[in-house]
Amino acid sequence: MTNENIEKHKVVIVGGGAAGLELATSLGRQLGKPGLAEITLIDVASTHIWKPLLHEVAAGTLDESEQVEYLPQGHRNNFYFRLGRMEGLDRQKKQIVVSPTLSDSGEELIPGRTFNYDTLVMSVGSVSNTFNIKGVAEHCLFLDTTSQAFKFQKQLFESYLKSYIGKDSANIKPLSIAIVGAGATGVELAAQLHEVTNVLAIYGLNEKSTVKLTIIEAATQLLPALPIKLAAATQQQLVNLGVVLKMGRRVVEITKEGITTHDGEFIEADLKVWAAGIKAPDWMKGLDGLETNHINQLVVDSTLKTSDDDIFAMGDCAACLWKGHTGNVPPRAQAAHQQASALCKSIINRLKGRGLVEFVYYDYGSLVSLGKYTTVGNLMGNLMGTVSIGGFIAKVVYLSLYKMHQVAIHGYFRTAMLTLSNVFRRSVYRKIKMH
Repeated sequence: MTNENIEKHKVVIVGGGAAGLELATSLGRQLGKPGLAEITLIDVASTHIWKPLLHEVAAGTLDESEQVEYLPQGHRNNFYFRLGRMEGLDRQKKQIVVSPTLSDSGEELIPGRTFNYDTLVMSVGSVSNTFNIKGVAEHCLFLDTTSQAFKFQKQLFESYLKSYIGKDSANIKPLSIAIVGAGATGVELAAQLHEVTNVLAIYGLNEKSTVKLTIIEAATQLLPALPIKLAAATQQQLVNLGVVLKMGRRVVEITKEGITTHDGEFIEADLKVWAAGIKAPDWMKGLDGLETNHINQLVVDSTLKTSDDDIFAMGDCAACLWKGHTGNVPPRAQAAHQQASALCKSIINRLKGRGLVEFVYYDYGSLVSLGKYTTVGNLMGNLMGTVSIGGFIAKVVYLSLYKMHQVAIHGYFRTAMLTLSNVFRRSVYRKIKMH
């Protein structure tokens, strides 16, 4: 009997973020190519961008070649890609439900569908947690997805045009941008926006260079993942760049005109960005009886298996206890990378009738990039303990994390070629996207 006559084991991966795309690529190479399993990746978008780079997309500084098209990626690596948004699960039938795909005008492009699975992997990532604060959903921009980042970039450029060339150009009040949340996303976005402001001034678009950047944070320290010394150094760098820091200020309401904090201060802002905490999408809460926590994450055991033996979860949408620590594995790109590697081995073992691999998270430290200005962070290892780094060395390490992701999905040769081509592209093409 040939492989074509055998019903292949169906592995369905929902979510094409860092973890999902790496897993689909690895399983496609090891199971899809020899015909041992049928691997399907489902995502609401047609392209992938590494999530830690979304602040560059929002600022318009990311090279478009950094996007990965799912269809050709699947073709090269022997997995199927299907466009759509998951909206339901039937565990008894072992099916997921995908909603219809609509055009911008509301026309149905792809009807609603169901996909059968033998092994299901949930890797849908996270969305911003608004904490039910009044006005956040209506008046804030978010950076959870690539489409949201592009929306922010479009509004940013239009605001520049309106403030410095258009009908508001006679107004002496500078364009104001407020970022709620002083974690890595908020801090990196602020630095990137400051750099963009200077580039626009060089291009002659914004001669005044008077964009006001404000970060609002409920905690008294920014970057809680970093040691206090590094956080303080980063804070001083932001102050040197002219970024206004409102620490220890809890947001209670957001309107079209600005932001109100718990102590009654009102902060005017033309553009408002929400980067203060995450949760899994609301539709995952109690997904067909699967156990979830208070932020909708699927509760998994040490093998990343949910309360259903055929369903696994990884990345930001999974709540996995951090062995030897209090709390769960943090929602970081390095955790997603490690979970994808562990789950790839488990699924291969599963098809061979072997046991699942236990996932153990190794924290290699945290890094925060302030664009061209500096990079800071701490590295952790068995030999050196915890080492604080900054400047050029930190920038190289930060870049290497992204290169590890590229190697996982492209291999060493293609990653080297992409890196080389980007060096030449950046010397020829514009520094920022202005449309």
